[in-house]
Order: sequence, then structure tokens, then C-alpha cells
Amino acid sequence: MKVTAESLPIPGIFEERLEPARTTNKELQRGAFLNAAAMIASNFRAIFTLLIARLLGPVALGVFSVAWATTDLLSKIGIVGLDDAVTTFVARAEAVGDRCRSNIYFRAANLVAFVQSAIVAAVLSFTLGRTGSFLGMEPQMTSALAVIVWALPGIALYRVSTSVSRGLKVMQHDIYSRGLTEPAATAVAFLVLFGFGAGTFSPEYAAIMGSFASAIVAVFLARGLFREVSSSHNISAGAETKKLMAYALPIGIDQFLNAFIWRIDVILLGYFVGRAPGVTLTTLGIYGAVVGLANGLRRVSQPFTPIFTPVVAGMTATGAHREAAATYSQLLKWMLWILIPVTAAMILAGNTILLVYGKSFQTGAPWLGIVAIACATNAFVNLGETVIMVQRPGLNLLNSLITAVAGSLTAFWLISRFGVIGAALGLLTTYWIQGMIRTIILRTVFHWPRPWSDIRPIMLVGVAAIVPALAVRIAAPGVIGELSSALICLTIFGLGWLYYRQGKPVIP
Repeated sequence: MKVTAESLPIPGIFEERLEPARTTNKELQRGAFLNAAAMIASNFRAIFTLLIARLLGPVALGVFSVAWATTDLLSKIGIVGLDDAVTTFVARAEAVGDRCRSNIYFRAANLVAFVQSAIVAAVLSFTLGRTGSFLGMEPQMTSALAVIVWALPGIALYRVSTSVSRGLKVMQHDIYSRGLTEPAATAVAFLVLFGFGAGTFSPEYAAIMGSFASAIVAVFLARGLFREVSSSHNISAGAETKKLMAYALPIGIDQFLNAFIWRIDVILLGYFVGRAPGVTLTTLGIYGAVVGLANGLRRVSQPFTPIFTPVVAGMTATGAHREAAATYSQLLKWMLWILIPVTAAMILAGNTILLVYGKSFQTGAPWLGIVAIACATNAFVNLGETVIMVQRPGLNLLNSLITAVAGSLTAFWLISRFGVIGAALGLLTTYWIQGMIRTIILRTVFHWPRPWSDIRPIMLVGVAAIVPALAVRIAAPGVIGELSSALICLTIFGLGWLYYRQGKPVIP
């Protein structure tokens, strides 16, 4: 079905005749490069996690992991989908040169998200004491949650402002706000607080300070994009806000469910402390370090999703569905060239990698392999969510509802029976269900072609790299064997990439 201006959910913007929106590989590559820089910089937050593990131990890291995972989930209530929605709205307004309307979306989304997040933080902070006791939560966990929820307003401002910048195809702002400011502010605040004896709650207070520092930078940078824009009396800010909120609501519910899906293992483990085999605050902390490492794989989609969202929104808005499908297939190939070798290396050398956190953390090596595969799977299918969101966001919501129910029931049963490794297996099962449903939607609803023929060469290179690396890993146990096998895998995969790049450009 051809998408026309009249069929779009934002009446009034596309009244003029639209020229077909086009993008080039150069634009995609530039956006992906800048987002990759932001992602790499944001991984400096791992230093913060490492500091908690080294200075406070696995118990404090476990408490913080659950508290932060819960806070990230609760942030979706205050933001209610405005971050993703505002990217689409701003991209569509920019497609017709309406910067004034984009400015309205920037102001409205930030105001609503900040106020709602502040209300959520206040309510939770003052009620968590009784709620935690009622649910039988650890007192230490409840107290940490009551503190860290005050990061919610800062998280809201950062996400909405950065999303506005992305809607304008300005990707480098995320490097400065989340990539550099947040990890630096969080780590410095933690060291200062720890030095002054804040002790147990040092990580939570530091996370709040880092969130607000990141928010200030994000708002300042996004606001700079509208300095030359004057207000228009022909546009009703109230009417535009209502349209934005109506579009954002199903996305917000979907985001909440997705956040629950992404954090289901850690949240349920926090509930099962002392209730399931081998689940203690110590093993919870070790699992938190494992998830922190593996989440780097899930972030591989982050360099591509921010630039892909405004691009695919513009393409589908003008009926360029074939070009959108080709762009989607191209980005999947780029992601696989990253995901396969890094996942394999993480599995092969997981025991050595975890040694960075301390010798006691090496018990999490078997969990790391499973969680790494789960996060790589999630990253690979994540672009499909963007395609669905800009056209039929309700389908994403349906997918998330099914996944949340099936995944939570599966994870609950697995953790109750097998403990921590059950959490890892539950996460893998949950991501597999979600990816399968997204693939079915893309094929049956949007009739997008299967990308398997395009990615087959990459899979063959992966097999050629992993088989000899695995043989070395089995033959030579220990640190030397692990590092050697990972190096062999990465080397062979790199040679395969160069071969296909010369024969048929990997990135044309």
C-alpha cells in the first residue's frame, strides 16, 4: 500500500507536494560513524562499574545493578515514548523545511517528559519503603531504589533532547552528553562521594549526578539548533503537543515492555535473592558484571538506529519502500560484521575478561557466553523495531506484550529451578521470541524481502573463524589459550572481511 500525505498520522505537515526523500550511503556512514563514537565513549561507563566492583565488592554491584535496571524501566513511564516519537515528528517536519514546528516539538516533549518523570520519582521515593516490605524485597535494595529514582528527570531530559538532535540528523551531540559527560561525571562523583564516606549509596548518588550532567549538556546542544528560529503564530503548540502525545503513547507502552524485557533477568534475580538455588547478593553482583559486559553487544545497533530512524521515516513517508528495505538490509550486514567476531571473542575469552573485575567474578564465565549470544541476537533484530515503529507502532506494542508475558513466565520458571544460569537462559529465550515475531511482521505485513542471501557470506566467514579458534581453546586451556583463540577468531574474521570488501564492497 502506498503511503500518502493524507494517510500519515500528522495532518497539516504534508499539505505541500513532497519530493521523494533520498539518502546516500555517505550520509548513513557518517551518521553511523558518529553514533559509533558515541557508543564507544558511553562504554566508559564500564569504568564506573569496575570501580564499584573493586571498591565496594559484588554485593554493592548487585544492589546497584538491580536498582539501575529498575530505574531504567521506570523511566519509560515518565518519558512515555516521547523520545522515539519526537525523532519521527522532527524528521517529518524537517522533510518539508518546517524548523519552527520542530522547535515546538523540542519544547513540548522536554517539558512533558521532565514534569512526568519528576512526579514519578517523588511518588516512588516516598512509597518504596512500604512497597518493598510488602513485596519482601531486601531492605538494602529498597533503600537504594528510593534514592536512585531521582535520576529520572535527568534521564528524561537527556533522552528527549538527544532524540530531537537525531531527528535533525545531528548525531554528534550524543558523544558529548552521554558519551563523555555522563561517564566522566558519574565516575568522578562516585570517587568523591566514596572518599567522603558516602559508602553504600555512593553509586546511586553518583548515577543521579551523572544523569543530570548529561541532561544539561544534551538540552544545551539541542537548543542551539533552534537559535535562529522565530515563533510562528500559525501553529498551535497545544494541538501539536496532543498529536505528539497521541503518537507517543503506544510507543511508550512498547518501550516500557521492551525495557522490562531487556532487564527481566536482573529484575527477577533481585526478587529471587535467597529464594532460588545459588541466588545471593554476591552472585547477583557477579551476574550484573556479566550483563554489563554483554550489553556492549546489544549496543552495536546504537550506531545505526539513530540515523536509520529519520532516514526510514522520510523514505516511508514518500512511498520509497524499496529503498527503505535495501537500506535495512545493508545496515544488517554492517552490524553482522561487528557482532559475530565480538560475540565469539567474548565467549572464547570470557573467563579472562571477567578477571578484570576480580577473581571471584570468574564464576560468571558460563553465564557470559549465554548472555552474549542473547544480546547479539537482540542487536541484530533491533532495526526491525524501528521499521515497524515509523509505520505501524501498534504492531511493536503487540510484539512486546507477547514477548513480555512469554519471556517473564519462562525466566521466572528457569530461575526458580536453575538459579542464575536460568536467568541467562530466560533472557536468550525472550530475545529469540521477540526477534522471531519482528521477522514475521516484516515479512507478512510490510512484505520486506528476506536478507539471508545478503548475509550468507558473513555467516560462512564466521564459521571459518570460530572452528579453528574453538579447537585452540579446547587444546590450550587457561589465559593463554583463551586469548590465543580469541585472537585467531578475530584475525580470520578480519581477513574474511578484507576479502569480501575487495571482491564486492562490504560498505559500498
